[in-house]
Amino acid sequence: MNENRPVAVPQTDPKASYFAHQAEIDTAVHRVLESGWSILGREVEAFEQAFSAYIGVRHSMGVGSGTDALELALRACGIGQGDLVFTVSHTAVATVAAIELIGATPVLVDIDPVTYTLDPNCLERALTRPPAGTPKAVIPVHLYGQPADMPAILELARRHGLYVIEDCAQSHGATLAGCKTGTWGDIAAFSFYPTKNLGALGDGGMVVTDDAELAERVRLLQQYGWRERYISDIPGGNSRLDELQAAILRVKLHHLDAENECRRRLAQSYHALLADTGFSLPEVRSGAAHVFHQYAICLPHRDALKTYLRQAGVGTIIHYPVPVHLQPAYQDRLSRVTSLPLTERVARQVLSLPIYPQMSDDQVGFVSECIVRFHADGVAYT
Repeated sequence: MNENRPVAVPQTDPKASYFAHQAEIDTAVHRVLESGWSILGREVEAFEQAFSAYIGVRHSMGVGSGTDALELALRACGIGQGDLVFTVSHTAVATVAAIELIGATPVLVDIDPVTYTLDPNCLERALTRPPAGTPKAVIPVHLYGQPADMPAILELARRHGLYVIEDCAQSHGATLAGCKTGTWGDIAAFSFYPTKNLGALGDGGMVVTDDAELAERVRLLQQYGWRERYISDIPGGNSRLDELQAAILRVKLHHLDAENECRRRLAQSYHALLADTGFSLPEVRSGAAHVFHQYAICLPHRDALKTYLRQAGVGTIIHYPVPVHLQPAYQDRLSRVTSLPLTERVARQVLSLPIYPQMSDDQVGFVSECIVRFHADGVAYT
């Protein structure tokens, strides 16, 4: 196969999302430009209200990014220096970076071998013998669009007096037992990075909660601690969703459920076409509605398959190639109470295949055909 062959099937395609809703998005952008209002205006307020109604919470606060959303959620819970926050290492580094930005200590626990989300049994062991510090919170990550095991995590958190801060950066619209991610914990953080299921045309994030006191603290923290302009009641910073992104996201929110359904249909096609490969395909947690932000498979010869697909013109991404605890910035420094063998194994084997709502059946068929051919010839890649 030709190493330099153009990509026939990208792993994701934010441009396709824009073209799918171009007229609506262009109208929304022109509306903002003509309004003359750029920051924290009617578009942000309207999007916050629409997002609250969609998720099923009372309060939504638009912020500058998903990382900011996590950091502000942590600060709103009063978490800081010397406090312990339990989460996973198999995640985007933003989850751990937000914990460190507020001076707290990440305690990393292993993942469930089927869903790759936080394993409640590993969390329980970590809480039984925590490192030095005060346990304050747990951040379950709804990875790849799959809800974490929230009933078990909540039971442990309540028993140990911990805040539950959901990382919903990859789970817009996902549900568990009929409840959307973002409604289970005390507070939750969303990202609107362009490749997300609900993606802006730039950075953006949202903090959501049913707790009026936490919501008020987030609103203070996100803009210099102001209740009255230029008067800081508490120390705060600057993290605001801008009007343009809010207007674009309002458009895309109307299409989110339909596009998530497209992702599920594509995932079902992959399931059927790849069933005989023997590779580990995504499984959906009982009672969950997965939104397939990623369609991540696992196989021992992941790197060989990635190369094979690239030569065939198929884009793939590894989410995530190096667990946070093994990355140069964090290695030998992060607090962890046990080894993370499943996390490290998955990082060696996981590969995200192309998936996005505008992907065609023919493209899914082509990608699957390449993978089946790789599997049939697999002895050459061992």
